Amino acid sequence: MKGTQTSTRNTGAAEEQADGFTDAERDAIKQRAQELRATGRRGPRAAKPDPEVEVLAKIAEMEDADRVLAERLHAIIRAAAPDLLPKLWYGMPAYAKAGKVLCFFQSAQKFKTRYATLGFSDPANLDEGTMWPTSYALTKLTPADETLIAELVERAAG
Repeated sequence: MKGTQTSTRNTGAAEEQADGFTDAERDAIKQRAQELRATGRRGPRAAKPDPEVEVLAKIAEMEDADRVLAERLHAIIRAAAPDLLPKLWYGMPAYAKAGKVLCFFQSAQKFKTRYATLGFSDPANLDEGTMWPTSYALTKLTPADETLIAELVERAAG
């Protein structure tokens, strides 16, 4: 019965919904691909750019509210766990140990969300019981927040 068959072709609007990625997410994926390509293109003798300079440059590009949070987080993380190496991860500041990202900052402005996020990935040593938070919404940082973040980063890097 040909008359009852429906087309499986998606329209432009349906394709965006079907693939599940927003424009900001697609942009982050493209930035991550560029980061990986740039790492692969460097020869063994090529001068490697300072990842901390790249992270600070990315932070400087952020709008005021996110930039202030990211700058403060960068300082807290570098002080709490100096062995973590800053790097760009999906175009956002991240901090890695032995090449694995432990924590990262997500800009509210970039992803058009209500708040910025401090996230922790799987290798972070934050396991506590059968359930624990892996990301935190940030609107501003109080001294108590800064202390908690430093403790979490130290534990994550542990």
